[in-house]
Amino acid sequence: MVTQSKAGAARLGVLLLAGLLSGCGMIPWIGADKDPTPPTKLTEIVQTVGLTTLWSARVTRGTAERRLYLVPVLAADRLYVADPRGRLAAVAADSGRVLWERDTDLHFSGGPDVKGERLVIGTSRGELIAFSVSDGKELWRTQLGSEVLSVPRLTDTAQVIVHTLDDSVYGIDANTGAQQWRVTYPAPVLTLRGSSSPVLTPAGVLVGLSGGKLVNLDPADGTPLWEIVITRPSGRSELSRIADIDADPVVIGTIAFVGSYNGDLAAVDITTGTVIWRRELSAHAGLVADASDLFITDSSDQIWGADPNDGAGRWRQESLRYRQVTAPALVGNLIAVGDLDGYVHLLTRSDGRLVGRTRITGKGAITARPLVVGNRLYVFADDGTLAALSIGGAPAATLGLRGSAPADAGTASRDVDTAPADSPGSAPPESSP
Repeated sequence: MVTQSKAGAARLGVLLLAGLLSGCGMIPWIGADKDPTPPTKLTEIVQTVGLTTLWSARVTRGTAERRLYLVPVLAADRLYVADPRGRLAAVAADSGRVLWERDTDLHFSGGPDVKGERLVIGTSRGELIAFSVSDGKELWRTQLGSEVLSVPRLTDTAQVIVHTLDDSVYGIDANTGAQQWRVTYPAPVLTLRGSSSPVLTPAGVLVGLSGGKLVNLDPADGTPLWEIVITRPSGRSELSRIADIDADPVVIGTIAFVGSYNGDLAAVDITTGTVIWRRELSAHAGLVADASDLFITDSSDQIWGADPNDGAGRWRQESLRYRQVTAPALVGNLIAVGDLDGYVHLLTRSDGRLVGRTRITGKGAITARPLVVGNRLYVFADDGTLAALSIGGAPAATLGLRGSAPADAGTASRDVDTAPADSPGSAPPESSP
């Protein structure tokens, strides 16, 4: 680890990576061979929960099919979105009306985040920029050492914490853009193209790194408070040794849930860094949790329901395999995910059944986790479509699709391992959650 303080410190040199994978739902297949993991065809479901589109608008020009971390953020009844071609827009959350938009020469790639009167966002050229939320005027700009493919986080103490692709973490003065500190960790030879976003907690700043390490930093000066390995890279090839933590850690109380690619799902005490339990499961799209439930999208795009107390699996939904499913979002007693064809799917929390579906666009995938506010979903698709969906009861109806299977095809599998998780510090079990 290398620690650098103040803006005058030397920047990290060239990032030594033999290659960067796309970070899709699976390792991409190469050449003209047939895709060995084609997306599962959607089947008929009995739609028992209604999904109503309240409004839909194409407010940006889309991501040009690039795998970026541009997500909608809501603040003071406004949604803020951006695209990699430099457009930044503020949209009224109740109507979809564009309140202001600004076209820049910037290549946005990570964010935005909003707090108070300030919005921050990162670029693929390693810039961090702050804008006014009132009119989109640029406030300051600072150059970082590598591409930003995660959401920069604004703190309550007028600071921005940002994680860049080369596994550097920065503390930036939110008022001026001046660098306060930087901590750099060595990157593996081969990594997924992506970075986990910093998570602010009362015990510090959690950051998941490539190579399977989770660190907790002091936001005042970047000092590591603890570091643990969630998954230790293993295997004969560099490809099999990828163990990145790209999914953002999820904190409930004093417990952080974290998943790694080619590796493990784990629960960690954020005050001590102690691993409470660990389960073998490859995940990088994301997870969500509360006090009673834990839900994960794995690297095959299966969705799991698990017990947050020990990681034991409760159910598994296989009907969306290889559809590049987003991280799950909790909305009441339901789970919402998006997929590669612009569909939003609803699953029950209790058993993972598919009970609702709608399509917000036929021109782009949904890669950003749906944003939940009450019983409303805000969904941002890769073609630039932003939509507001209302969730409510509806009469049972069969939602058909061409080439569909029987209506009970959306039932989740329950043939999952429910044995207790391993004890702290022991090797992960062979079975999945």
